[in-house]
Amino acid sequence: ASNEDGFFFQFFPEINDSEGHPSSSHQTLKGTSKWATSLENLLEDPEGVKRFREFLKKEFSEENVLFWLACEEFKKTQGKKQMQEKAKEIYMTFLSSKASSQVNVEGQSRLNETILETPHPLMFQKLQDQIFNLMKYDSYSRFLKSDIFLNHKKSEEQEENSPEAQTAAKRASRIYNT
Repeated sequence: ASNEDGFFFQFFPEINDSEGHPSSSHQTLKGTSKWATSLENLLEDPEGVKRFREFLKKEFSEENVLFWLACEEFKKTQGKKQMQEKAKEIYMTFLSSKASSQVNVEGQSRLNETILETPHPLMFQKLQDQIFNLMKYDSYSRFLKSDIFLNHKKSEEQEENSPEAQTAAKRASRIYNT
């Protein structure tokens, strides 16, 4: 992780690379099959986010997903002071003309720090939607064809077809077929 990452996670510690497990384990689709159904599903899975970031890094557009994640986190921010701090951080990191990880959004030239004076949870929503659509109709479809995705899918399939998984499945089917 670069210094920029450390700086970013200092303000958004909720967004990290740690091994997270999706809480919705009751859903039938998981892993790559779930990621392939929609960008929303991919972004809900910490492992999916990790792989997507890896892919976007190679495409030099990781800032898009980082901006989207920061906006999601920002919506949950409580208190005007915290909101102002995080809004400023998002602005300085992604939106200002001097931003270190500038995202490309419509109306960028008209954006300035005055938007930070009256922060509200959905203040970045329009910009976040633009970036979401950019990812959805551009990088997401390429991600599904990428080696990062396909190799992860292959290793998942190998795990499912491993002898241990087979015997567990057979044991389970014996239990239910009594």
